[in-house]
Amino acid sequence: MYGIGLGGFVDGIVLHQLLQWHHLLSSEESTTTVAGLEVNILADGFFHVLTWLFVVGASLVTLAQWRQGRLAPSWGFHLGGVLVGWGGFNLVEGLVDHQLLGIHHVRDDLGGPLAWDLGFLALGVLLVVVGLLVQRRGERTMAAEAADRGTVG
Repeated sequence: MYGIGLGGFVDGIVLHQLLQWHHLLSSEESTTTVAGLEVNILADGFFHVLTWLFVVGASLVTLAQWRQGRLAPSWGFHLGGVLVGWGGFNLVEGLVDHQLLGIHHVRDDLGGPLAWDLGFLALGVLLVVVGLLVQRRGERTMAAEAADRGTVG
């Protein structure tokens, strides 16, 4: 959940706001008019609320687990999970919004939207693969720490 929320924040902040490559509805509503830009910015705001709710949800789940006395995951395990979630966000967002619904593309110039959209999907796959590897390494660290404490289980 952290990865989904944080990946959404990176997408919204970097691609929508800083680089201004697209907005959530930029293929549906023109960004060349004030009215069109207002609709897109409002949609971007709702998108940011959703990503924020994922981060809040992840925080609540994490706190609940720690209060139950569960051991905190190793940093590697946690980072791997964040990367997997971020990559999953990219894959779902790239397939649904870019390809199936066509409500926006990563970028509509410099080689056409398909090249940018495929690059976005490739980044998603890379994040998932790297995240799984990092998470697996973190699991081994957690198992070793538990064995040192005599709490293997």
